[in-house]
Amino acid sequence: MWQAVRLALGTASALGLARFAYGLLVPAMREDLHWSLAEAGAMSTANGLGYLLGALVTAVVVRRLGTAAAFRWGMVLTAAALAANATSGDYLVLLTARAAAGVAGAVVFITGGVIASRIATRVSSGAPITVYFAGTGLGIVFGGATIPALGDHWHVAWAGLSVAAALATVVSWSAARTDDDAPAATAGRARIRPVWRTALAYVLFAAGYITYITFLSAYLADRHAPVTQVVLIWTSMGLAVMAAPALWSRPITDWPGTRALATLLGVLSGGAALALAAPTLPVILASAIVYGATFMGVPAAVTALIRGDTPPADWTATLAAFTMLFAAGQTAGPWIAGILADHTSTEATLVWTAVLCAVAAVIAATVRRHPAPPATTRDPASPGRGA
Repeated sequence: MWQAVRLALGTASALGLARFAYGLLVPAMREDLHWSLAEAGAMSTANGLGYLLGALVTAVVVRRLGTAAAFRWGMVLTAAALAANATSGDYLVLLTARAAAGVAGAVVFITGGVIASRIATRVSSGAPITVYFAGTGLGIVFGGATIPALGDHWHVAWAGLSVAAALATVVSWSAARTDDDAPAATAGRARIRPVWRTALAYVLFAAGYITYITFLSAYLADRHAPVTQVVLIWTSMGLAVMAAPALWSRPITDWPGTRALATLLGVLSGGAALALAAPTLPVILASAIVYGATFMGVPAAVTALIRGDTPPADWTATLAAFTMLFAAGQTAGPWIAGILADHTSTEATLVWTAVLCAVAAVIAATVRRHPAPPATTRDPASPGRGA
């Protein structure tokens, strides 16, 4: 399990730092660079497009380098992309840096998920998968505890995020190990048709969940929330993400079909809607905690479903295909929601999350699973038999 804990620094860096921390920087960057909400949302869209490209190339990278090496160099490039955000205020430069972070983050996300799945197979438990995704919370906590205190100094914030990502790279380096780090002969074949409803729910989730965390700080800034409140809300959200394995590891492993996925999406929708009930600290804090305790459980549940419904030889390719769909959803989501918010209010971004996740929950509840037959040969996507 200690290997899974260190591996979780991959999601802490690729997601918590390289993607979600941007939401904390939106108010300062909007004010300093005179962005509209649509322009701020386009930064997340660029990250999503990079993520899509990263998902497209991951199978190729794994074939050439092996799963472990792909994870490690993805971590290195993530830290470098974060550093690039600190170098300029030019919109095109920042878009490019956000896209680069998306490319590297996708490679880390997919390969780390494959390694976590193999750890789970070795220990006969789904806990390593949920622990891996819960690492995101550590990155959110770090951002929430440091970025608001920096005020308008967003360049410094990006530099600090880069240093944190570099440290995560060092600590996680040996956790991304397999029995043999040689390049794989094949990454398998993507199997989407048997699980297309799960894929559709995942796309809607991706378009919805990213909008909440991208615009939450803007929503708070519009209501003149003090820095202490922003710190409390974000760190509480991150701690909730870290606590998610204790809540969801057993349901994801033991509940039949897609019941856990549908439940997670339904609770997530309710958590986003809760923030609309009243713009008060207790209500928004409760919303952030519910959101944090559920949103990273969704990719964990989807990864577990892929692990159960596809042969091990096809895990990498199928996870990459799902990540491409995921990237497509989170590419469109913030930009569309930002346009809606520019014409209405930042509350529209919370409505967007609540509605899309509710629809995704309904779709997930209708899924019928088709478990894969037991594997009879070694996973050729793997450099070795286990992680």
